[in-house]
Amino acid sequence: MRVIGIVGFPASGKGEVAAIAGDLGIPVVVMGDVIREAVREAGLPLTDEYLGATAHRIRREEGMDAVARRCIPLIESQKSSLVLIDGIRGDSEVRVFRSHFPDFILIGIQSSFDARLSRMSSRGRSDDLTERQDLRHRDQRELSWGLGRALACADIFVHNEESLESFRAEVRDLILGLLGVK
Repeated sequence: MRVIGIVGFPASGKGEVAAIAGDLGIPVVVMGDVIREAVREAGLPLTDEYLGATAHRIRREEGMDAVARRCIPLIESQKSSLVLIDGIRGDSEVRVFRSHFPDFILIGIQSSFDARLSRMSSRGRSDDLTERQDLRHRDQRELSWGLGRALACADIFVHNEESLESFRAEVRDLILGLLGVK
């Protein structure tokens, strides 16, 4: 099984990459769904505060690679030779995926702070942040999990600063190229 991982800061464009993969018929496993499910099981609302605290607790109790390990059965259950993982947050997760899936490829999505804040201010998710200091805090939390080191491990980088249409076209071409389709 070939696995493509996506890593990037919040609102960098990871979800867009996942949506494009889905449109191409590639199954997508969203790492954040593991956290969202844990928050729901605890009976808490899906806010940035509770999602972050739950993600931190899981990593503290089970190890920094806990979310990745929880995702492996979800990935392996897909009836496909190619699966995309959305939302890698740390280098320990990258190590787990690289050791478990020999053909693992990591795509890093890069986007400026201001572009990410603008996207969050307009997309309307329950865990979105609209204040600069709140996004800085979330970035710091995710950096503490190894996000910066994970991003540095990327095999391929895509910059998401231009129009949504140009980003989508670049990502679609990239995925098709990885599939060997021209």
